Amino acid sequence: MANQLLFYKSAVPLSSEAHRDFSIRTDGTYGFADTVNSVPIVAAEFRPAASDCAIVFAGEGDSVFPVVILGLQDSENLYVDNDKSWNGRYVPAFIRRYPFVFAQGEDNKSFTLCIDTEYEGVNSNNEGERLFDSRGERTKYLEGVLDFTKDYQAQFVRTQALCKRLVDLDLLEPMQAQYRTPSGDSGRLNGFSAVNREKLKMLEAETLEKMLKTDELELLFVHLQSLNNLQPLAERVESKAD
Repeated sequence: MANQLLFYKSAVPLSSEAHRDFSIRTDGTYGFADTVNSVPIVAAEFRPAASDCAIVFAGEGDSVFPVVILGLQDSENLYVDNDKSWNGRYVPAFIRRYPFVFAQGEDNKSFTLCIDTEYEGVNSNNEGERLFDSRGERTKYLEGVLDFTKDYQAQFVRTQALCKRLVDLDLLEPMQAQYRTPSGDSGRLNGFSAVNREKLKMLEAETLEKMLKTDELELLFVHLQSLNNLQPLAERVESKAD
């Protein structure tokens, strides 16, 4: 559904030597995400994201992961206005953490904080939030970024466990969604999966009880309810074109 590279162009390991004079201009604009029609979300985001986004599952097998649909075309984000502001109720964490990201080591256990040096807000003019102080120590801003990214990674692992359970239980099925814009144009969105309600109902009581205790069952209901946001998404097409 979405470009696998998304909006990261040149993510490099962050260091006090190479990036000592770097600052991040945080102006609240999201032009960097203007051409992605979906982004991954983690389990902890299901409830807030479902307020105005459709949550579906992309990929197959071990690569299955939940995403929120942001646009109806390949390079379209209907939640980013022409002035680069975000017009939705919830901004996905994948977007909020940009231009930072963790790179996983070859041992699959160690992680290195990286920064996309091509992000337009990166500068050496002391504009915005500095990453390191004059002694090369992390600033409070960078410490906050690190904590946020660590929490995201922990939630990512939990979400992988959820997806593995869905695959193991064969609960996902390919899905198509039809929509109509305010101008009368119609279309069809595909390339994603959703939970099959009937298969969910047929699960053994022991499995359902286990999923209830881990909140996984609630997350699936949130996912299914969020699919009602697909038609409101189509109604954003007109405002994006203005």
